[in-house]
Amino acid sequence: MGVSASKFNSFTFFKLPSAWWCGVRLRHIDQKKAVVTVTHRWVNQNPFKSMFWAVQGMAAELTTGAMMIDQIKESGHKISMLVANNNASFTKKATGKITFTCEDGHLIQEGIDKTVATGEGQTIWMKSVGVNTDGVVVSTFNFEWTIKLRKK
Repeated sequence: MGVSASKFNSFTFFKLPSAWWCGVRLRHIDQKKAVVTVTHRWVNQNPFKSMFWAVQGMAAELTTGAMMIDQIKESGHKISMLVANNNASFTKKATGKITFTCEDGHLIQEGIDKTVATGEGQTIWMKSVGVNTDGVVVSTFNFEWTIKLRKK
Protein backbone atom coordinates (compact mmCIF):
# COMPACT_ATOMS: atom_id res chain seq x y z
CA MET A 1 0.00 0.00 0.00
CA GLY A 2 1.39 3.36 -1.01
CA VAL A 3 0.09 5.62 1.73
CA SER A 4 0.04 5.48 5.50
CA ALA A 5 -2.17 7.45 7.85
CA SER A 6 0.77 9.43 9.24
CA LYS A 7 2.07 10.35 5.76
CA PHE A 8 -1.40 11.42 4.70
CA ASN A 9 -1.81 13.58 7.82
CA SER A 10 1.46 15.34 6.90
CA PHE A 11 0.03 15.84 3.41
CA THR A 12 -3.08 17.51 4.88
CA PHE A 13 -0.93 19.97 6.81
CA PHE A 14 0.56 21.28 3.56
CA LYS A 15 -2.23 20.69 1.01
CA LEU A 16 -5.43 20.85 3.12
CA PRO A 17 -4.49 23.18 5.98
CA SER A 18 -8.06 24.10 6.93
CA ALA A 19 -8.84 20.41 7.53
CA TRP A 20 -5.63 19.97 9.52
CA TRP A 21 -6.27 23.02 11.75
CA CYS A 22 -9.84 21.86 12.37
CA GLY A 23 -8.48 18.56 13.71
CA VAL A 24 -9.35 16.21 10.83
CA ARG A 25 -7.04 13.18 11.04
CA LEU A 26 -6.81 9.98 9.02
CA ARG A 27 -6.59 7.05 11.45
CA HIS A 28 -6.76 3.99 9.18
CA ILE A 29 -6.58 3.29 5.46
CA ASP A 30 -6.50 0.13 3.37
CA GLN A 31 -7.97 -1.00 0.03
CA LYS A 32 -11.48 -1.38 1.44
CA LYS A 33 -11.88 1.09 4.29
CA ALA A 34 -10.74 4.47 5.60
CA VAL A 35 -11.37 5.97 9.04
CA VAL A 36 -11.06 9.67 9.92
CA THR A 37 -11.65 11.34 13.27
CA VAL A 38 -12.36 14.93 14.24
CA THR A 39 -13.08 16.27 17.73
CA HIS A 40 -15.53 19.08 18.39
CA ARG A 41 -13.73 22.13 19.76
CA TRP A 42 -13.95 25.89 19.64
CA VAL A 43 -12.18 26.29 16.28
CA ASN A 44 -14.60 24.00 14.42
CA GLN A 45 -17.93 24.76 16.10
CA ASN A 46 -21.02 26.57 14.87
CA PRO A 47 -23.07 29.11 16.89
CA PHE A 48 -25.14 26.22 18.33
CA LYS A 49 -22.11 24.70 20.09
CA SER A 50 -21.82 21.67 17.85
CA MET A 51 -19.45 20.83 15.02
CA PHE A 52 -19.89 22.95 11.89
CA TRP A 53 -21.35 20.92 9.03
CA ALA A 54 -18.46 21.80 6.69
CA VAL A 55 -15.92 20.32 9.12
CA GLN A 56 -17.92 17.10 9.15
CA GLY A 57 -17.91 17.26 5.35
CA MET A 58 -14.12 17.63 5.23
CA ALA A 59 -13.70 14.58 7.46
CA ALA A 60 -16.22 12.55 5.48
CA GLU A 61 -14.72 13.51 2.12
CA LEU A 62 -11.25 12.58 3.35
CA THR A 63 -12.38 8.99 4.01
CA THR A 64 -13.36 8.64 0.35
CA GLY A 65 -10.66 10.83 -1.20
CA ALA A 66 -7.73 9.24 0.61
CA MET A 67 -8.67 5.83 -0.77
CA MET A 68 -9.12 7.33 -4.25
CA ILE A 69 -5.69 8.96 -4.17
CA ASP A 70 -4.05 5.79 -2.89
CA GLN A 71 -5.64 3.42 -5.38
CA ILE A 72 -5.05 5.73 -8.34
CA LYS A 73 -1.39 5.99 -7.35
CA GLU A 74 -1.16 2.21 -6.98
CA SER A 75 -2.70 1.70 -10.45
CA GLY A 76 0.26 3.37 -12.13
CA HIS A 77 -2.05 5.24 -14.53
CA LYS A 78 -2.42 9.00 -14.85
CA ILE A 79 -6.01 9.46 -13.72
CA SER A 80 -7.72 12.66 -12.62
CA MET A 81 -10.34 12.68 -9.86
CA LEU A 82 -12.97 15.23 -8.87
CA VAL A 83 -16.04 15.37 -6.67
CA ALA A 84 -18.95 16.08 -9.01
CA ASN A 85 -21.79 15.89 -6.51
CA ASN A 86 -22.49 15.24 -2.85
CA ASN A 87 -25.33 15.11 -0.38
CA ALA A 88 -25.57 14.77 3.37
CA SER A 89 -28.02 14.12 6.16
CA PHE A 90 -27.57 15.17 9.78
CA THR A 91 -29.33 13.11 12.42
CA LYS A 92 -27.78 14.17 15.76
CA LYS A 93 -25.87 17.13 17.16
CA ALA A 94 -22.14 16.51 16.55
CA THR A 95 -20.20 17.01 19.78
CA GLY A 96 -17.20 15.19 21.19
CA LYS A 97 -15.11 12.92 18.97
CA ILE A 98 -16.74 11.99 15.67
CA THR A 99 -15.44 9.04 13.64
CA PHE A 100 -16.17 8.88 9.92
CA THR A 101 -15.86 5.54 8.14
CA CYS A 102 -16.09 4.69 4.45
CA GLU A 103 -16.13 1.02 3.46
CA ASP A 104 -16.58 1.52 -0.29
CA GLY A 105 -12.95 1.10 -1.34
CA HIS A 106 -13.85 -1.94 -3.43
CA LEU A 107 -15.74 0.33 -5.85
CA ILE A 108 -12.63 2.32 -6.74
CA GLN A 109 -10.69 -0.47 -8.43
CA GLU A 110 -13.74 -1.36 -10.53
CA GLY A 111 -13.95 2.27 -11.70
CA ILE A 112 -10.22 2.47 -12.45
CA ASP A 113 -10.35 -0.78 -14.42
CA LYS A 114 -13.33 0.47 -16.49
CA THR A 115 -11.81 3.87 -17.26
CA VAL A 116 -8.49 2.27 -18.31
CA ALA A 117 -10.24 -0.36 -20.46
CA THR A 118 -12.66 2.00 -22.19
CA GLY A 119 -10.81 5.32 -22.03
CA GLU A 120 -14.04 6.90 -20.80
CA GLY A 121 -14.65 8.62 -17.49
CA GLN A 122 -16.44 6.81 -14.69
CA THR A 123 -18.46 7.92 -11.69
CA ILE A 124 -18.28 6.29 -8.29
CA TRP A 125 -20.69 7.02 -5.42
CA MET A 126 -19.13 6.49 -1.99
CA LYS A 127 -20.72 6.80 1.46
CA SER A 128 -19.10 7.96 4.71
CA VAL A 129 -20.91 7.63 8.03
CA GLY A 130 -20.01 9.71 11.09
CA VAL A 131 -20.69 8.35 14.58
CA ASN A 132 -20.08 9.82 18.03
CA THR A 133 -18.34 8.03 20.90
CA ASP A 134 -21.64 6.39 21.88
CA GLY A 135 -21.90 4.82 18.41
CA VAL A 136 -24.81 7.06 17.41
CA VAL A 137 -24.85 8.19 13.77
CA VAL A 138 -24.56 12.00 13.62
CA SER A 139 -24.25 12.43 9.84
CA THR A 140 -24.06 10.52 6.58
CA PHE A 141 -22.35 11.91 3.49
CA ASN A 142 -22.42 10.61 -0.08
CA PHE A 143 -19.83 11.73 -2.64
CA GLU A 144 -19.96 11.22 -6.39
CA TRP A 145 -16.36 10.97 -7.58
CA THR A 146 -15.53 11.22 -11.26
CA ILE A 147 -12.36 9.72 -12.66
CA LYS A 148 -10.89 9.84 -16.15
CA LEU A 149 -7.61 9.18 -17.88
CA ARG A 150 -5.44 12.26 -18.26
CA LYS A 151 -4.49 13.19 -21.78
CA LYS A 152 -0.84 12.58 -22.62
